[in-house]
Amino acid sequence: MKSKGFEWSDALEFVDTPEEGVSVRALRDLEEDDVVAKMPKEACLTIKNSGACGMIENAGLEGHLGLAFAIMYEQSLGEDSPWAGYLQFLPQQECLPLVWTLDEVNEFLGGTVLHQDVHELKARMYADWKESILPLLDLAPTKLNPKFFGIEQYLAARTLIASRSFEIDDYHGSGMVPLADLFNHKTAAENVHFTAIPSKDESDGNISDEIEGDPAVLEMVMYKDVRCGAEVFNTYGIVGNAELLHRYGFTEQDNSYDFANIDLELVLKWCSSLFSDRHSRARVSLWRRLGYSPCGSENNEYLKISFAGEPQIELLILLYIMLLPDKEYHDLDLSVSTTGKRDESSETTLLDDKIFPDKASDMSKKQLLLTKEVCDALLSLADMRESLYGSKSVEDDIEAFERCSLAREKKMYHSLVLRIGERKILQKLRKFVSQPFKNH
Repeated sequence: MKSKGFEWSDALEFVDTPEEGVSVRALRDLEEDDVVAKMPKEACLTIKNSGACGMIENAGLEGHLGLAFAIMYEQSLGEDSPWAGYLQFLPQQECLPLVWTLDEVNEFLGGTVLHQDVHELKARMYADWKESILPLLDLAPTKLNPKFFGIEQYLAARTLIASRSFEIDDYHGSGMVPLADLFNHKTAAENVHFTAIPSKDESDGNISDEIEGDPAVLEMVMYKDVRCGAEVFNTYGIVGNAELLHRYGFTEQDNSYDFANIDLELVLKWCSSLFSDRHSRARVSLWRRLGYSPCGSENNEYLKISFAGEPQIELLILLYIMLLPDKEYHDLDLSVSTTGKRDESSETTLLDDKIFPDKASDMSKKQLLLTKEVCDALLSLADMRESLYGSKSVEDDIEAFERCSLAREKKMYHSLVLRIGERKILQKLRKFVSQPFKNH
């Protein structure tokens, strides 16, 4: 790598173990602002640097779709690729749910927030490959070997991109950065970070700072002091285990950014046991017109229960509206129709004015929303949500996890961390709504 212009501090040790893979440790104390690695942009595997750049740009492929084609193309060149050594070092694919079999997805992720997301992602990825990658095999100016561009190879490339790529700059976009991808993640414990020229499209989750030196060079810079012998961590953002498993293929026990999901469809199913479909649809419509919305995609809308077991305020408001007496509902509906949805810039909302006007000022909105009826609804939803995990109890999952080997059963291990975490959150939810009212 040094022949390609890569540099790294002699204070770094690269350790490879069967259980944990590659990690980076400090051979001596490292201090904040120490530059511990430098990577030339021209040595990164990007669309612009790839030998397939012309084909990719002529086909109009961009972003991760184009980068996946670049990776497959360079893999097809074998030893003739400038990245041959790097590609041989990389795993064939990362163990992300994207490349699990459908049976494995159903067995390991059934009931979790990821279950439906992974099925939808697999379908989208197949459509992308069929519509954008497959036609290039016939249209490319040079003959391409189909065995390097199949759906399995495409999905494998996408797992490498999801777990290892970095945003480089506006010109290169995202790319594979040798050396930088060796630093492991630890949530909220970053002590080194990747520096690059900021991209205009850069998301808040990307960690990148403009460097004052050579703009053609990327750097890994110490963010905090690290003592000798400790591992040097990068971070992929402040995310829960669902996102970690989905994008990077691992989980962290007792991740405080975990959450449990309550699908909007599950709320409607609960509502159908008490009210008519017309009632449910009207109340959800009012909730949306008040400016509230669920998380997730159009096909998978859900509301969150936090790591502490507290329901998202949007869920409480939805249940409160569902349970409003008809007269109060119609009064609120009329007010919304007259004045429009809530003003996001205002500290008070139409809902405050119409539901809470005469309540004691020292009570929070959440306390006011947690009526006995809403608490009963949350307990019912917790039971319905729990049933999605199947017949095995959380105690069964914990016993299975204690017997599980990370080295031999990686998929089961991380799936159980996710499942157990979600189920413990549901237990906390039950405790939360069962506490004395004054403690909410």
